[in-house]
Amino acid sequence: LWTRRQIAGFGTAQATNQRYRFLLEHGQNGISTDFDHPTLTGYDSDHELAEGEVGRLGVAIDSVRDMDDLFLDIPLDQVSVSLTINHPAIVLMSMFLSVARDRNVPWDSLRGTVQNDSLKEFHGQKTFALGPAPSLKLTTDIVEFCTKRVPNWYTISISGYHIRESGSDAVQELAFTIAQGMAYVESALERDLPVDSFAPRLSFFFGCHNDLFEEVAKFRAARRMWARILKDRYRAEKPESMRLRFHTQTLGSTLMRQDPQNNIARGTLQALAAVLGGTQSLHVSGFDEAFDIPSEEAMRMSLATQLILAHESGVTNTVDPLGGSIFVESMTNDMEEAAWEYINKIEELGAGSVKQGMLQAIETGYIEREIARSAYEYQLKIESGDQVVVGLNQYQSENNQKLELFQFDPEEEDWQMARLAETRSKRSDADVKSALSSLKQTATDERNLMPAVLDSVSSHATEGEILDTLRDVYGEYTDPGVF
Repeated sequence: LWTRRQIAGFGTAQATNQRYRFLLEHGQNGISTDFDHPTLTGYDSDHELAEGEVGRLGVAIDSVRDMDDLFLDIPLDQVSVSLTINHPAIVLMSMFLSVARDRNVPWDSLRGTVQNDSLKEFHGQKTFALGPAPSLKLTTDIVEFCTKRVPNWYTISISGYHIRESGSDAVQELAFTIAQGMAYVESALERDLPVDSFAPRLSFFFGCHNDLFEEVAKFRAARRMWARILKDRYRAEKPESMRLRFHTQTLGSTLMRQDPQNNIARGTLQALAAVLGGTQSLHVSGFDEAFDIPSEEAMRMSLATQLILAHESGVTNTVDPLGGSIFVESMTNDMEEAAWEYINKIEELGAGSVKQGMLQAIETGYIEREIARSAYEYQLKIESGDQVVVGLNQYQSENNQKLELFQFDPEEEDWQMARLAETRSKRSDADVKSALSSLKQTATDERNLMPAVLDSVSSHATEGEILDTLRDVYGEYTDPGVF
């Protein structure tokens, strides 16, 4: 069976830890962490830009103390953990490893994933902290370090989910995700890492929309493309290097505020498509997520959806159950062909290098413009009624049921800032200054930053202090905007 991995994160580390325990008690067998916007962008909770955002849409993590609280009484060597963090991934990953070390948990016993997909931030989630080239360097630092020191950890979750949520169609999600993966492979190969040493620990993360057959074809095409790319282009020899392992999340952008209980059906449909497509891990979005962070009841129902699919539907009785269908096979072929057109364009931008092509595609706004065009065209279909959305543009209901929504406690922001102040007051300022100075020199020398970041978090330097140090070296990125 696939891993049941409902993402969770809000307020303080203690509050999120309680949600983890609730989910584990109700059938979840993997943990996935949502971080708040200050954490995602590399700012401490007391930064002026963080005001009003601390813990609001994810958990606030400022220091290694928060990371320790986040996984209180959770056996790190027994539960698979996913850290959904990108540009500051090197900091959060170091915090997690520091906590494991302090608990005497060997790093080679850790199982999990760090998202660490820095490139998609520029046309997907847009929680960036550094520019394309330096953020790609940090991503590769993690790959290199973990390949040698944390061998059972997935070093990148190459993400199409955020691309799809930004408005792309299925082909674009497939193409840009695969191209990002190729860029990371090429970046790691430039470090003289053998492809078979790191490729088995690359994973993917896709969204799943409502068109069941199109989504299944997308997943099937992705697996086939990745296997051929790794074997033929990058000369991988291990079968494990050619396998596309992926997590799926049903798409929040498909959830409607109108008749929100209809979202249960949408989530079930999308979850079924993901399972039919061969997902190894799954999150079913809560039916109330069009309003706020999902409630405990919504998450319980999402877990129940997974359990019913797993144990009552019979869908797990065979592998690739739609394989051989003329319709599905034809759609898979068409999707792969269309995706290659995008990838070839990106490769042309890089004069034969997909890595350089991705950097060019980001800097020129090519990918973002393509996504914006698809988003606009899809919205026009909804507004014209060509694309029926039940309860929105057709079959509206007079039933305005009230939901028990998640209630965020604004006092958690004050508590988090007090916690941060306490951390700063109790640590050795000399140790922090020394660690950050060493980090700055390491970045200037263009060496792997993981050891220096590990030393920094162990000295109780905060995430914001570490990112500020890196911004001093690499500069702060400003989105040029695409029109």
